[in-house]
This record gives sequence, structure tokens and C-alpha cells, in this order.
Amino acid sequence: MAFNIAVSGKGGTGKTTIAGLIIRLLSERTNKTILAIDADPNANLNEVLGVSVNKAVGDIREDLLKIKDQLSPGMSKEEYLNYTIQQALTEAKHFDLLVMGRPEGPGCYCYVNSILRKIVDRLSDKYDIVVMDAEAGLEHFSRRTTKDVDVLLITTDPTSRGIMTAKRVKKLIQELHTKVRYMYVIANRTPPSLAPVLEKEIEEAGLELIGTVPEDPKVLEYDFQGKPLVELPESSEALRAVAQILQKLPLPFQI
Repeated sequence: MAFNIAVSGKGGTGKTTIAGLIIRLLSERTNKTILAIDADPNANLNEVLGVSVNKAVGDIREDLLKIKDQLSPGMSKEEYLNYTIQQALTEAKHFDLLVMGRPEGPGCYCYVNSILRKIVDRLSDKYDIVVMDAEAGLEHFSRRTTKDVDVLLITTDPTSRGIMTAKRVKKLIQELHTKVRYMYVIANRTPPSLAPVLEKEIEEAGLELIGTVPEDPKVLEYDFQGKPLVELPESSEALRAVAQILQKLPLPFQI
């Protein structure tokens, strides 16, 4: 059974950067098998990780709806999806990546989505660790597209709006009875001077701040130059901050 880490948060808070750095650190500091899942329709986790993607699960879903009546008699929809998802899996040196891709178009997706969830869950359980870059906002929780997670990391910026979004995520999880063992907030791009004030506000919102990540000029530089953020130097302030956060997580293995 895989240990599931999901990184959530509203758009623009740097959740994909955080997810990418977590994947890098886990791949460097453990010998565990890792599956990275990009569940954000605005998929760019592969750019952060420095890998190319040929096909997304969303494309496979659309393809099936177009050819469902043309499948050979000996192949079920589930067999077709299982085969094509294996083909869509990007195998990197230290991790594999599955991109969920675009949202649903018009039409009935209930049956196909049910099969997809089952296949992705089966695939996930073949790995030791799954790190998911979840959709921006609350959609994945309201539509129950996020599997039960061991650790949910909600990224926020140092603003009251960001904290309110994190609070809404917690409330929605409770209302939907989604199984989350541990839930923490990461305050990204936070000046050290704001950290104590931010921690107090987050605690008053009923949440737990596990760490802050400072604004890092190197992240901006790499983003601007189109370099994968997983190639940040060891001296990167953001990388070091995420490493400290990982040390605090209740992981079932040592890093």
C-alpha cells in the first residue's frame, strides 16, 4: 500500500513547485519507488520535474468516448484504459509520472471516470510513495477525485485570503468525510518577519502550520529561464525549507 501525499492550495501559491521539490528530495533521500501524479488540468508538474509527457489520462478518456463502439469484441473498456494508461506513464530515472490532464468535456463520464479511478488506484498501490499535485482550489474534493491521503499539504501565500482558502479545504474535507490522516499548511513565499504572525492566524483558523518557504530568487530565475526547478542548487532557500518540512512529516520511513 502506497503512502499518499497530496499537495493542494489555490492557484498561484506555488503548490506545483512545492510538490516538485518534495518529489526531488524523496527520490534523493530514500530508495522508495515514487509515483508523481499531476491532477491539475493546468498541468505543468512535468516542467518542474524536467520530463516530457506524451499523453494525459484526460486525452485517453476522450479517445475512448470517440472509439468505444469500435473496440474489438475481445477488449473491454477497462482493458483498453488499463493498457493506454500504462502507455501514458512517463518513466524517469527516480520516479514515474502520470498526468491526469484536461477536465471533462460535454457528455457522460460517470462510468469511464469510475474505471479510471479504479485503474489509477491499482497503479498507485504498486509504488511505495505517491505524491499528487492536486487541482487548484476545492474541485478535487467536491468531486471526490482525490483518493484518501495520508498527508495533505495545503499551500498558501501570506495573505488572509490564502488562509481562508485553507480553512475551507479543511471544512469541505470534514463535510465529505474524506479520509485524511494528517493535514498541514505550508506558507509559501513568506518573509521571515511575517512567520510568527502567520502562524498565529493559521492556528486561530484551526489549522497547523508545518513550515514556511521564503521567496527564493533562484526559483524566480529558474522559472524565467525555463529550467526545471528540481535542478535547483543545494543552496536554494526554497529547497532547504522544503527539506526541513519533510523532516517534520509523519512519514513511515526515514529520509
